[in-house]
This record gives sequence, structure tokens and C-alpha cells, in this order.
Amino acid sequence: MQQELRFDHQQAFKADPKVAHFQGAAGAPMPGRVARTFDTYQDRVPDSAANEWAPFRNKLEWEIARWAKTRGPTSTAFTELLKIEEVRERLDLSFKSTNDLNDIIDNQLPPSPEFKCEEITVSGETYDLHFRDVMDCIQSLYGTPEFLSSMAFAPERHYVDEDSTKRVYSEMNTGKWWWDIQVLLEKSTPGATVLPLILSSDKTQVTTFRNQSAYPLYLTLGNISKADRRQPSKRSQVLVGYLSTARLTHIKEDETRRRAVANLFHACVGKIMAPTRRHALSGLPMASADGVVRRCHPIFALFVGDYPEQALVTCTKYGECPKCFVPPDELEVHKKYGLRSITASRAALRTLGDGPAAYIAACRAAGIKPVHHPFWEGLPYSNVYVAVTPDILHQLYQGVVKHLLSWLTLAFGAEEINARCTRLPPNHHVRLFKNGLSILSRVSGQEHKDICRILMGLVVGLEPVNSPAAATAADAAEAVRATRSLLDFLYLAQYPSHSDETLGYVNKALRRFHANKAVFQRLGIRKDFNLPKLHALLHYVDSIELFGTTDGYNTEATERLHIDYAKDAYRSTNHKDVYPQMTKWLERRERVLLHTNYVAWRVQKRAAAAGAEPTTAPAPIPRLHIARAPNFKSVTVAQLRTRYGARDFDEAFMRYILRVWHPHLSVREAANLAIGMKVPFRAVATYNTIKLSIEDPQHRDDAPRIKDTIHARPSYLNTRGKAVYGRFDTALVDVGAEDEGLQGYCVAQVRAIFSLPIKAHEAAYPPGYSAPTHLAYVEWFTPFERAADADHLMYRVARKYKVGGQRVASVIPVEEIHRSAHLFPKFGPSAPREWTSENVLDKCRTFFVSSFLDKHTYITVY
Repeated sequence: MQQELRFDHQQAFKADPKVAHFQGAAGAPMPGRVARTFDTYQDRVPDSAANEWAPFRNKLEWEIARWAKTRGPTSTAFTELLKIEEVRERLDLSFKSTNDLNDIIDNQLPPSPEFKCEEITVSGETYDLHFRDVMDCIQSLYGTPEFLSSMAFAPERHYVDEDSTKRVYSEMNTGKWWWDIQVLLEKSTPGATVLPLILSSDKTQVTTFRNQSAYPLYLTLGNISKADRRQPSKRSQVLVGYLSTARLTHIKEDETRRRAVANLFHACVGKIMAPTRRHALSGLPMASADGVVRRCHPIFALFVGDYPEQALVTCTKYGECPKCFVPPDELEVHKKYGLRSITASRAALRTLGDGPAAYIAACRAAGIKPVHHPFWEGLPYSNVYVAVTPDILHQLYQGVVKHLLSWLTLAFGAEEINARCTRLPPNHHVRLFKNGLSILSRVSGQEHKDICRILMGLVVGLEPVNSPAAATAADAAEAVRATRSLLDFLYLAQYPSHSDETLGYVNKALRRFHANKAVFQRLGIRKDFNLPKLHALLHYVDSIELFGTTDGYNTEATERLHIDYAKDAYRSTNHKDVYPQMTKWLERRERVLLHTNYVAWRVQKRAAAAGAEPTTAPAPIPRLHIARAPNFKSVTVAQLRTRYGARDFDEAFMRYILRVWHPHLSVREAANLAIGMKVPFRAVATYNTIKLSIEDPQHRDDAPRIKDTIHARPSYLNTRGKAVYGRFDTALVDVGAEDEGLQGYCVAQVRAIFSLPIKAHEAAYPPGYSAPTHLAYVEWFTPFERAADADHLMYRVARKYKVGGQRVASVIPVEEIHRSAHLFPKFGPSAPREWTSENVLDKCRTFFVSSFLDKHTYITVY
């Protein structure tokens, strides 16, 4: 498998894909229809034509108002600030208190979609539903100027080959679902623009001690790029309602109460989504931010939620798959079953008028709970069983990985796993669990991510303990293979772009796990693997092919939204009758944020009218950055040997300089000449860190860069006089690297980062030579082997020594350092107790190169 997964396939992502556009009028503008965006907004703001800061007097007043509503203190604190003597007068503010500012926002700024409250009756009880008109929310998102440049209005097929046989999936419009829906719409109403509606919900606690909860329902559009959808600051997700959190404790029978709770949920969501039904069929003219009007069809496409939410939405029983008809006792089988039938479910729902007994029987036959009118019952072109999506956070990190950790702990013992945790070397991307893993409680998703980065290093070489039968080395190897295959699935499933080839690797990783999972049964840890979250992995590839990659619909975004829309909103209230206060706080905040965009547009428009030079493109981000000022201005060569461990500094530096002056010299010839030579300077300036900005491994221009740091810092005494150990990180060094994979890279430990004195720098290099400003003294590890280990699929490296036992070292330009590398020590069955995180790189001689630091490392060191 390892040889198949060498990253030749990543070459396909370097070039722009071949794009096949939908043939027809998909996403076409409506003839003769043009609308204005901020021009219309300007007409609704009093005195805005003359004052670009209106309804505020000037820029200062506007900035203070914006700060108070988006970044500032509580309403009471802001009022008290304004009452301090001369504050308001010196700032020349027109408002005297928070209430005055609220009046300006409420009456003079154009509104955002407004909340309303209606009663929902379920089981004879009425409940308040606070929600917005969903069509207003959709129009607001669709017309937001920030999203215009990256919005998609029509489906596309992307290919990595000229023959158009190998698909690529990334954004939602590259998936099969949008294309298929467009085909259906073009048959009846040509020229349609599909607006894929993405819903997400999750009940959350808004207090720590009072047990107060909120149940937000969020909406976004698949037309908006997934990069924008993932950023809360972009406000691409809009809160469309607070669902009822009533527990219906007045209903004493458990099954009846659960059914009533489900009815309440669907009644609330159905009320919110009802306006989309008509427009999904006939379409509705909508203006995007550039004023172009298209006939838009809002269609429910995706629901993002954890497993309980998925079961609730699909009306399936807890413990069953919400997507397919797999029997509960066959969830562990690596086999696909037929998807649930939306047609059969809707037919069963139509029997509601035939009486309770007939309705319950029909729903049971269709495999659903007898919920009254699920919200998706009448939504055109929608299939709720297709709409529930993979959930990286809860299914993988908080689900499968959580189970895997417990199995491994039982198989190998918590004591030895904890011992290894405390003896891993540090790295910028690695969290060191100094007290081990067993003491962790209520492990968060981020903590599970951190554990996944080091998990392979914790299990390789361990021997099973406390098993009912005599465990063998083969059992340990099988457990390692099962662990590696699940980690491969986890990392592959999160690729921001997928090809048919990489999706095949996802399937292969899952097959490899199922081929090795029986070891946990033989060791007496599991009786079966009938876990819905484990079965859900079978549906990942299908969802990616339908809707694009998983980073476009991860529940992590929903979890982050709770801070703004639930927790902060709740804190703004007096904790009495909270929802009217929360919704009003959100409306005011959104008005201010919308006005922020308008003010930026006015300022840009004024600058253009004044003939100002257009804003220049930002300077390219350098790949490598070192501080301008050294941490130590004068470090002697003797100190480099003792404090930094650069024992062969003189010889290594002279070898480097000899080859600069005489490029024809071989490495051996330069080494022979350098023996006994001394450097022509007394001291150098040293730097503690190199910061790196690494490009996206799949060569996407819109992807954020990966931040990396490499340390080469000697020990020192902190402010309390306590000794702090030195840290000398390992890195991947370019020794003639090709475009992809490990060819041409070698691992080295960076012992010193330095620059020469000015005079020495000028004398060291030939005239006209483009000399590097900074150099590094590194100690080498052995080259990568031709093949990785057959079980854990990691490459082994070891310290490289000379004949006399000294470590092989070199001086290199820092530009040759590619990125940091993390090494797992080869512990053996038991980690030597004299090893620590600080000394393990010196004590241990053989290591395995980790693949799991981040996406870039995974693609490079896979």
C-alpha cells in the first residue's frame, strides 16, 4: 500500500483543472433585470449622500459606535464610560448613553432580516419560536458583496486529465448533486440558478452552572466558497431561528415524550423552511452584489449535525444508520447497503390521515419514526437521507478516534502509553502531554486532533498486556496496522481537493482497517464493532462525490458559531425573558456590521473619484523569516561547541566555504582539505528560531499557508533562576528535492542558526557571489529508506556517524531548510525511563519520521 501512496498523484493538483461547464442557461442573468446594491442602501440612510459616515457625525463617532457594538463592553459599562466627565464632550459624540446609540441603530440604519416570534402547538402545548423570514436571510447572503468574487452560479465538472476521465472534487458546484439537480430544473424551467441550502443545528449550553441552553438553526448557501463558509468573521452563516429547547417533562412516558420532542423540532424547522417550497419549484428573482438578477431556486441540499441530530432530522431510530438500511447487528461489516428511500418515506407520511395505527405501521415499514410532518416532507428536489453529511469532528475525532484510544489503552496498558507521551521530542505543531493521556477527562475535539499527531509514535513497538490468551508479535503488528489505517482515513478524508485516485486511497484505508480490526476481539477488548459512527465511514466517498470535500460541511464551523450567536448573545441579556433580548442584540450587531461594509465601499468610491492610485496587491509572503535582530549578538565559536552542541563547527564551516570557492570539489575532497582548519572569525550572531510559511500542499491559491517554526535555542535560566532546557528541532532539509514526496530530502537536527560578522561575511565569499545572509549548523540523519515499514508505513532514520563515532554535521544556507520534521523515537517494548522529552533526540539513535504533523507533512511524508 505504501508504494501506491507515494505522492505522484499530487502532481495532478498543481495544474489548473480542465473544466466542463454545464451546457445550457444555468446561472444565466435574467434579461433586462438589473438591481442596485449599496446604491439602494445609501438611499435608505439619512444624509448619506453628503456624509459618508452618516447617520453618525464623523469618522470618530462611527468608529466608537462600531467598537461599542462589536468589540466593546456591556451596555451598562459603555453608558458609564460616556458619563465620565468630559468624555462625551471631548469626543463630540451625539449619543449620551447606550440607549441613545441603540435608537440611532434601530431607526436610522437599514435593517437586517428581523426576528419574529410565533407560537407552535405540539401535543396540546404551545411553544415560542423565534425566527426570521428564511427568504430574507437567503437574499441577504446571496447579495453580500464580500462573497461575490468567489460565488458559484452553475455546476461544473473538473478533470485532471485532458481526456476528461478523472474527476476532481473540491467546491460544492464540482460535485454530482448540483449537476443532477440542474438537469432536472433545466427540463422544466431553463435558466435556473440553484441555491443549495445548507442547514446546521446543535443544542448548546449558554451557561456554566444554570443549565440554560439554546438551540440555534443556521443557514448558509453552497454557492459561497467553502473557504468563506468556514470563517465566522465572514458571516457567511446566518442564524435563522432559535428552536424550542423545551424538554416536555410533563409527558411522563419516555417513548411518547421523545416522539413529541421530535415533532416539536420538525414543526419549528418546517415553519422556518416552508417559504422555500414554492420558490424551489418556480424560482425567485434575486440580485447578487454586482446587481445582476437571476432566477434562483433555493433547494435544501445538506444538513450538518452530529449523529443525534442526524437521527432526529431523518426520523430514524438511535443506533441505526440515518442514510442506509444496514441492520443494526451488521454495522461492523465492510459492505454498502441500499440508501433509504425518500419516496417510500413520503408515501408513509401521507397515511397520517388513515389513523394512528395505520400511520405507525406504514412508518415502521418505511424504517422511520411516526413523526408528524417532518420539515423535509414537502421540500422539492430534496432527499434528507442524502443530505446528512460526514462529520469529521464527532464521527472521527470524537467518535472513532475516541474508541480507538480506549482499545489501544486496554491492549497495551495506560502506563506505557503515558510513559511514551512524556518522552516525545517537541515540535511547533505537537502538543506534549506531559502527564500522559489517561488523566484526561472530557477530551475535546482539539485534544483528539493533538493526540492523532502523536498516536503512531505511542503504539509502534508495544507489546499487548492483560489479554485473555497469549498475545503474539503478530497481534501487536495487526493493532498497529489498524491504527495506521484509521489515521490514514482521517487525514485523507480531510483533503481539501480529491481526485478519483485519492478517493480510491480513502476506500483502501478503510478496507485495511476492517482487515485488521479483529485483533481487538482476539485480545478480548471488543465483542463486535456495531458502532454507527464506524459504519458511517462507508458513506464518506459518496458524499464527497456528491457535495465536494468535507471541509465544506464540517460541524466544527457550527460549534464556533455558538460563541457569537448563542453564548455572547445570552451574556448580553439580563437573563430574564432572554430570547427577545438576544434577537435584538443580534439584529443591532448585524446592522452595524452591514454598515461597516457600506462605509468601506463609500471610502473606496471616494478614493477612486479623487484619482487615488488603486490599492497595490499585497507583497508575496516570504517562505522563510528570521528576526532582524539576533537573540545573541556575539557567540564565540567555543560557545557554539559547548552551549549549542556544534562540536565540529570549524570543520563544517570550512567545508562549506571551500565548496563555495571551489564548486568542482567533491564532498570528500572538501572534507579532507577542511581537516584542522580554523574559521577566520571569533564570534557569530545567533538566532533562536526560523519561522516558515508553507504553501498549500495541493497548490490552491486561496488556501491559508501553514505556519511552522524551528527552534535552535540553548539552555538558559528563566526569571526565577530555574534552568530551562535547550531545544534543537529536527527539520526536512532540501538536498536536491524533486517536486513531490521525499525524494531529495533528508532529516537533520538544527543546532545553530547564525550570521557572520560583516567583515567575515565579505571575506568569506567570492566577489559577486550571491551569499546567504543566514546559515545553519545541522547534524544529519541517515537518508530515507527506499520503502517504509510494512505495518506502520513510517520511514526509519538514524543518527549518522563518522568512522570515529562523531556525528556527521554540515553548515548550510537556511534556505535549504524545507520545514520542521517530527521524529518518533524507537522505544522498543518499554520506553527507557532515563529518556525525557528534552534529551530523547540525543539518547535515542533510531527514529521514525512522523507523517501526521499537518496536511503538508502528511502529503510529503506519507
